[in-house]
Amino acid sequence: MSSISTIIFDLDDTLLDREQAIEKLFLVLLEKFYENLKHTNKNEMLRRFKEYDKKNYGINDKTRVLEPFFNEFPTKRIVSQYAMQDFWNTNLPLCFSVDETILEFLSSLKEQYQLAIITNGSTERQFAKIFNTNLNNYFEQVFISEEVGFTKPDRRIFEVALNKLNIQPEHVLFIGDDLKKDIKGCQNANIKGIWFNPLSLENRTDIKPYAEIKSLKEILNYLS
Repeated sequence: MSSISTIIFDLDDTLLDREQAIEKLFLVLLEKFYENLKHTNKNEMLRRFKEYDKKNYGINDKTRVLEPFFNEFPTKRIVSQYAMQDFWNTNLPLCFSVDETILEFLSSLKEQYQLAIITNGSTERQFAKIFNTNLNNYFEQVFISEEVGFTKPDRRIFEVALNKLNIQPEHVLFIGDDLKKDIKGCQNANIKGIWFNPLSLENRTDIKPYAEIKSLKEILNYLS
């Protein structure tokens, strides 16, 4: 009989496909700021947009993504830093979606386990993503780094979650896609970390996850 009673998930690139959302955001960006697009190479623009995003991933100030992008691909009108941040905060959460099968899976897990989320990022954006995708219906608690005051892999964000959930680490599984932030982080708090690795990436670190899965449903193999 499994001693696991609580399952905690990372959000971006675990429950939500962030790369897909960034591609959708790029289309919104084109529509809003490039009415008469002279830059014919949209593929190059998308590639650079993704590069700026990746370089500044986890940083709340998204002018660091948009400002250099607009400098490289100028718009007809000047865009203020406030407008850049507002564009990102308003539109990115709306670009996320969750497959219905994932929601059904979470619904079945919720019947037997306490479910929670630990995620790095902006409180405003992360909550917006969660509510816009209806994930809020499946999780008892959500812990966001900006609100908690600690960022993964700092073990303290995991310890805050354990305390609020009133659970000991040996009864918890944590599922995340990032070996350093998610797996090493939860292991620092003595939580078993399952590496969500749908693309079969090579583990080039010395971090040894409790298990590795390619689909979320494989979690079931570690619950019975």
